[in-house]
Amino acid sequence: MPLALLALALGGFGIGLTEFVIAGLLPEVAQDLQVSEAAAGMLISGYALSVAVGALGLTALVNRLNRKHVLSGLMILFIAGNLVSALAPSYELLLLLGRILSALTHGAFFGIGAVVAASLVERSKQAGAIALMFGGLTTANVLGVPLGTLLGQQLGWRSTFWAITVIGVLALIGMLVLLPDRPVDKGAPGLRHEVTAFRNRQVWFSLGVTVLGFGGMFGAFTYIAFTLTGVSGFASSWVPGLLILFGLGMFAGNLLGGRAADRSVPLTLVVVLSSLLVVMIAFALLAGSQIATVLLLMAMGAFGFATVPALQTRIMGDAGEAPTLASGANIAAFNVGNALGAWLGGLAITAGGGYTSPLWVGAALTAGALLVLVVAENSRRRAGRPSADGTQDIPQLTGIHEHV
Repeated sequence: MPLALLALALGGFGIGLTEFVIAGLLPEVAQDLQVSEAAAGMLISGYALSVAVGALGLTALVNRLNRKHVLSGLMILFIAGNLVSALAPSYELLLLLGRILSALTHGAFFGIGAVVAASLVERSKQAGAIALMFGGLTTANVLGVPLGTLLGQQLGWRSTFWAITVIGVLALIGMLVLLPDRPVDKGAPGLRHEVTAFRNRQVWFSLGVTVLGFGGMFGAFTYIAFTLTGVSGFASSWVPGLLILFGLGMFAGNLLGGRAADRSVPLTLVVVLSSLLVVMIAFALLAGSQIATVLLLMAMGAFGFATVPALQTRIMGDAGEAPTLASGANIAAFNVGNALGAWLGGLAITAGGGYTSPLWVGAALTAGALLVLVVAENSRRRAGRPSADGTQDIPQLTGIHEHV
């Protein structure tokens, strides 16, 4: 395993922590800044929308620049955003400057980082390499989010953002030391060539599945602290430990999903999305049972994140020789889904649906993702094109090795 993958995973850990830890701290943030649950949820959905903007805008701007310099620069901006969040005196400043500044770097980092990760290994292991990079996100959930939530509950939510700032500095050092410093290839395809990927309808199908599938999980996860305390009857002190279980599920699902996607992308997505749909419905029905909640929370994390390597591999394969902007677009789609799920979940709560209503919202979005995927694969078969199946996909990614 190339050490550079560890550097990317370390960066992903810091970014994943700032994205997800806020969910466990929403009650504390809402109380301290005197805003409603739905307004506090905007710290998640606003972040997600900003990730989408950065994933497309910044990726397009830096497409021809040295990848190591770009990723390091993005991490510096990420550190600045978390420093602002730690110091923000008001909800408006936290949302409009701290969270958004951090989020703008997120999308471009993972979009470009996924392409770099795929370029560092042989073709048959590219989905696994992408999974390892995104493993930083899942590790953040296993270790960082519960500990960050506990830290925020004990010392105030601002202390968590101070800790994230320090982690960002360590991640930056790791990337500066471990990432290969490759000169810019003057013959690399430019932005105009990257845009050609969007002529393929399968790229758009992939974006649709990503928005709905990931939006489904986040429709439920955004308000999970309220569900755990308000429906399942857990004390707030239990929330960090329960988030560890959710993170363990994400970690396992991400790695196993990457291995499965190296064999069959479409089969992996069908199985995982179908399972996620069943889990969310069961969770909504059984949230009053603490035992069922523990099991289903872990399963939701596992199946929710098992989609990530397959979705990223699918769109990069269909993008062919122009994968960078398509990869960034899929990161944007992940976060548009996050924002959509958080927004709809908040509307459901505000409408009086209770704290299980976001789970029903998540189930509906996941069902939509499964439907789009079935339509996409049927369209591919009618066109006589090979499925996005592991090694069948990978020859289309050879240009990555030349252009990173």
